[in-house]
Amino acid sequence: MMIREITAAEITKAVAQLCIDACHLLPDNLIENFHSAVEKEISPQGKRVLLKLIANDQIARNNQVSYCHDTGLTIVYIELGQDVHVQGGDYEQAIQAGVRKGYKEGFMRKSVVADPLLRVNSNDNTPAVVHTEIVPGDHIRITVVPKGGGSENWSTMKFLLPGEGPEGVKKFVLDAIKAAGGAACPPLTVGIGIGGSFDKVTAIAKKAILRDIGDHHPAPHVAQLEKEILEQINQTGIGPQGYGGSTTALWVAIETYACHITALPVAVNIQCHAGRRASITL
Repeated sequence: MMIREITAAEITKAVAQLCIDACHLLPDNLIENFHSAVEKEISPQGKRVLLKLIANDQIARNNQVSYCHDTGLTIVYIELGQDVHVQGGDYEQAIQAGVRKGYKEGFMRKSVVADPLLRVNSNDNTPAVVHTEIVPGDHIRITVVPKGGGSENWSTMKFLLPGEGPEGVKKFVLDAIKAAGGAACPPLTVGIGIGGSFDKVTAIAKKAILRDIGDHHPAPHVAQLEKEILEQINQTGIGPQGYGGSTTALWVAIETYACHITALPVAVNIQCHAGRRASITL
C-alpha cells in the first residue's frame, strides 16, 4: 500500500484560502434558492429583503469583501485519508495557522475570545473548532464553515421521551425557531440531529447544515419529516430577516444516529441566511 505525503504547509495554504472564499462567496446553491424564494415569497417586504440579500452577495463578490461583518467562529471539517502522511509540521497547528493567515489576508473580523470567561480577543480568530474523521483513501477533504454568533446562539438540544416521537421532534424544532424569530437572520438553514448521545446529537445537527439545499435524507421517513418541518417553519410568518413572510427557512436537513432505548435526543443547529462554507480536496 502506497502512503501519500501531504505537507503541513499545503494544509495551511488550503485552509487560508477556504476561509477567504467562505466569507466572501456564498455557495451557488444558496444564491439560486434566494432567487427561487423571491418568486414564491408572498410578502412584498419579504421580497425586498431577499433582493437585498442577492444584491449584497454581488457587492461582496465584486469587491472581494466579506458578505457579513460577522465572519464567525471557524469550524473546520477534515476527512483525513488513512493512507495520508502529514509531514513537515503538526497537523492541528497547520490548520490553526491557515485560519490565522486567511483571516488576516482576507481582512475578516476577528470574533474569537481565547478564554470564555476572561473575554480577551485572540486577535486572529483562532482557535478554530476542528472535527477530524479518518476515512479510507489517500486524500484530505477540507471544509471550512464560518459560523456567526447570531444563528449559533439560538441553537439548542433536548432529551425527549421516546414516546414523544416525530410529533415531539417537530414541536421542539418549531419552538426553537419561534424563539429565535428574526434574531437568527432568516431565511434559515435548519440542521437537526436525532439520536446518539449528548455530544453526538449536537455534532450531527451541525453537520446537517453542510448538505446542499434540496438534498434530502436517503431514508424516506426522515425525508418526509424534513418536508413537514420545513412547511411548518414557513407557516410561522417570521419571514426574511424577521420582517414577515412565507420564507423563514430555505431548507431543513436531518441527520440521525442510533440511541439508547430510554432516550430521544434532539438538537437544532440554526444557520443564518448566509450559509457560508467552502471545500477542497487535496
